[in-house]
Amino acid sequence: MNMKTKLMISALGLCALPLAQAADFEDFGRVVRVQPRVEQIRQPRQECRTEYVQVPVQQQRGAGGSVVGGIAGALLGSQVGSGSGKVAAAAAGAIAGAVVGDRVENNGRNYDQGVQEQAVRQCRTVDSFESRTTGYDVTYEYRGQNHTAFMSRDPGNRIRLRVSVEPDQQY
Repeated sequence: MNMKTKLMISALGLCALPLAQAADFEDFGRVVRVQPRVEQIRQPRQECRTEYVQVPVQQQRGAGGSVVGGIAGALLGSQVGSGSGKVAAAAAGAIAGAVVGDRVENNGRNYDQGVQEQAVRQCRTVDSFESRTTGYDVTYEYRGQNHTAFMSRDPGNRIRLRVSVEPDQQY
């Protein structure tokens, strides 16, 4: 080897010396226990149901009998009397005829018997709870000592460790 190559290898060796004495290295620990952290999350939701209720329906009264009776009463009343009494008799006949015509047409009808079924939707808000795993408390053994760490996922049977060695500052 020539001298230039030897100098270059020596310079690289000197530069790499601090890396060779680095205090951090990787190792593995044995996982002893994994305990998931579970959190209850509240989620409100709507719960609805449809009920069918009976609603009374009023039937419409007929108006045809009142109209026909009023016209017939007015005609009959106008036949009775003379002068201004004729007008009064026609008016009284119209009223009496309308009342009689209404009773004849609507006699015997029960107006509250009609019933109709109607859908009524009722909703309420209920709390629903969902369990979610937020992470894992992992207990692992390294060189005879147990350590615990919180992790975002289950590491399995072994855990990769970054080991840092520092000198004791008391000396």
